[in-house]
Amino acid sequence: MRVAVLLEDRCKPNSNAFTYLKKYSGLCERECIQFDGDKCKILESACPVCFNRARHCPDNAVIVINLPEELDSEMSHCYGENGFRLFRLPAPRQEQVVGILGPNGMGKSTAVNLLSGSITPNLGDWSNRSPNWDEVITTFPRGELRDYLALLSEEGVSIAVKPQYIDKLPKIFEGEVNELLERVDDRGDIEKYSEALGITHILSRKLGSLSGGELQRVALCATLLKEADVYFFDEPSSYLDIYERMRMVRIIQDLSSMGKRVLVVEHDLAILDVLCDLLHVVYGERAAYGIFTPPRTTRTAINAYLEGYLPEENVRIRNKPIRFVRGRTRGEDIGLPILKWGDMEKKMGDFQLTTGQGQVRSAEVIGVVGPNATGKTTMVKMIAGELEPDQGWCTMEAAVSYKPQHVSTDFEGSVQLWLDVEIGTKWRSGEFHTQVIRPLQIDKMLDLDASRLSGGELQAVSIAICLGKEADLYLLDEPSAHLDANARMEAAKAIKRTMEGNEKAAMVIDHDIYFVDIVSDSLLVFEGEGGKQGHAVGPLSLRKGMNRFLSGVEVTFRRDHESKRPRINKPGSVKDREQKANGEYFYSD
Repeated sequence: MRVAVLLEDRCKPNSNAFTYLKKYSGLCERECIQFDGDKCKILESACPVCFNRARHCPDNAVIVINLPEELDSEMSHCYGENGFRLFRLPAPRQEQVVGILGPNGMGKSTAVNLLSGSITPNLGDWSNRSPNWDEVITTFPRGELRDYLALLSEEGVSIAVKPQYIDKLPKIFEGEVNELLERVDDRGDIEKYSEALGITHILSRKLGSLSGGELQRVALCATLLKEADVYFFDEPSSYLDIYERMRMVRIIQDLSSMGKRVLVVEHDLAILDVLCDLLHVVYGERAAYGIFTPPRTTRTAINAYLEGYLPEENVRIRNKPIRFVRGRTRGEDIGLPILKWGDMEKKMGDFQLTTGQGQVRSAEVIGVVGPNATGKTTMVKMIAGELEPDQGWCTMEAAVSYKPQHVSTDFEGSVQLWLDVEIGTKWRSGEFHTQVIRPLQIDKMLDLDASRLSGGELQAVSIAICLGKEADLYLLDEPSAHLDANARMEAAKAIKRTMEGNEKAAMVIDHDIYFVDIVSDSLLVFEGEGGKQGHAVGPLSLRKGMNRFLSGVEVTFRRDHESKRPRINKPGSVKDREQKANGEYFYSD
């Protein structure tokens, strides 16, 4: 089955792609390439010559794909003749948490829309504006999914959805948190869930004044307050620290134990591992097509995803596996100090930050971990020179490159032009292109408008710009935010390779334990009470730092014996109790 997907945002009038396709639209007697005003269409029955012409369309505006013929009968939805296609669907199950794992742009949000009833599956017949539910249901094999779709078609299923982009909430609702929660409260449990999520102190505040983590917890609370049969949580861990993520895990699992069906889209593999009973992997080509695998146990699915090979489908989804290795001992293969600090203090309103003494050396990556609002970003800003310490000292004879926590751009022009302006021609070839640009798939974004990038695309470009600048110390604040699981691993490796290869140093703030485990040689641990006081300890060795950090949140990790990835132990399990008794909250071997 050969299909052509046309990316409309790259084929607008006067674009290179538009001009190219217009040139060939009248050269074939079968009219394989057609235009209707400003809209182009490439027939699926196009001749081989026209398919080849489309394949060479400029700016990667046309993606020509050869798919197995057997998938033709498994298409769940298609957005048009040259639109995105989704094959198969995940199945919500009673009293189970079902997860979805895969790159952005593969149809996860489309699947949520189909399973929530926002869109009716058209089974690939894009001309059918009102698909018949009976025909749709009989197309799927007997089982959990077919039974669920039957209930959905009879409007016998009530749905609650936590949206992905929680930063849009203040634009939708301008009132106070309490007002929003009262509007959606079907259970009379505002007090219960606001206390469970730790948001009782912000109930009287306006949504527009909340941080990302606070907005996420409000969105979770609003979803939980709705009385529904099925709950969809799209990226529920974003902006949350590890303590808040584990609290979220317990609350969602309690929802499942109440007999509810729960579907979770998440990129934090450690959280997916401990949260979900079953996992669907989705693979394909960004913006072109996505294929859902049947459900597997969470451990099996994550290990296959990291290996990059799905044995049941006999499909390789990545050229190289993602490997987890033992963290280096602090001081091993690390050079001279680039930065030193001692006993810094900074007071901001009611918040007080203090630090001990520490240093960063060349070829070293220091992970920065700790609860939200304990001063991580404040310390990085002091090092970057954006804030002055009230007391203490910080000595550094080095240039600094800084990627802030919240990235945005008002740059007018393409990504290619933006890169040229920020880092010159460095990104175009050589080691930097191989180690950073290509792994982060920025080479596929070059023709996109910089001001219209998605959150993940903007994050990837921002990381590349930060790493591409000439500096001795690189400061990156939450670089994994908005990136999918694969992009997170690639970003971690890109940061580490850049520091080791150029004998530079980096400090990286992040909440994703997998990301921190891959990128870090040592850890700077923040302790204290969020919003009131924080204290920086270290840098410490990776193992010692993780043990100190995780003991504060009462979470233990073990290593998977196959992939060597960190896995969260279930609270109260034999392994959890054993490691806590030994003071081993994090095994790095």
